[in-house]
Amino acid sequence: MTPTKAARLRPWLFHTAMGTLAALWLLPLALVLVTSLRTFDDLAARGLASLPTGLTFDSYRQALGAGEWRAIGNSLLITVPVVVATLVLASMAAYALARHRIPFRRTLLLLMLAGNLLPAQLLLIPVLKLTERFGVFDSRIGVIVVLTAVGLGFYTFVLHGFMRGIPHEITQAAKIDGATTFGVYLRIVLPLTKPALAALGSLAFTWTFNDLLWAITLLRDETKLPVTPAILGMQGQYFSSWNVIAAATVLAAIPTVIVFLRFQRYFISGLLIGSAK
Repeated sequence: MTPTKAARLRPWLFHTAMGTLAALWLLPLALVLVTSLRTFDDLAARGLASLPTGLTFDSYRQALGAGEWRAIGNSLLITVPVVVATLVLASMAAYALARHRIPFRRTLLLLMLAGNLLPAQLLLIPVLKLTERFGVFDSRIGVIVVLTAVGLGFYTFVLHGFMRGIPHEITQAAKIDGATTFGVYLRIVLPLTKPALAALGSLAFTWTFNDLLWAITLLRDETKLPVTPAILGMQGQYFSSWNVIAAATVLAAIPTVIVFLRFQRYFISGLLIGSAK
């Protein structure tokens, strides 16, 4: 094969391989969507892998009637405060570590990163005992505090790398003009860090909204459960209405899809967050 033919063939092979991977990735999503539009009798008689005999939205009405709206509301009541608190605290900590000479700042960064490398299962019992001790067990406040603390180290580490890439001349010029340390952070650093904050905020929203482990550990009241444990609770002991569960899953994915579509332009630039030296 001549070099010219090989050069022409290479893009076709690449796009074919990527198209195949995309189809394999979309196949389970399509199966869930089709399953959510089928009836229970159709699934019981023909199975999940069969072609549907008809489509209906009854599964969505059943999912909403089973408390899906309340579960989505609980997830938003937990997720929004976690994202806001995490980004505010992480940006402040990253700014202090990146722009000020703090003793043992590298050690602090490594400790923050090491804390996120620990398996969450090791922290379940200590965190559970702490929430009981402070009286926030089985409350949304307890879940918000725990999820904020769990993600704070990682976001601080990432934002620290991004803020180090901001030229010192910009912040020094602001200080010469009379800006305070907090003024530099608020008026100079935060606007320049907006792409990183948007990308991390999208990731934080997705991770927090889809959290299962901490929710089932710290919450007992079914009326306070977020959407992921609520969907898990729809599974019966002997049989499950997979069409209703699929419909609830599709409804639960809508908020995260909206957030992703709103901030998708930041994800490509967000892939390089923290790479600045």
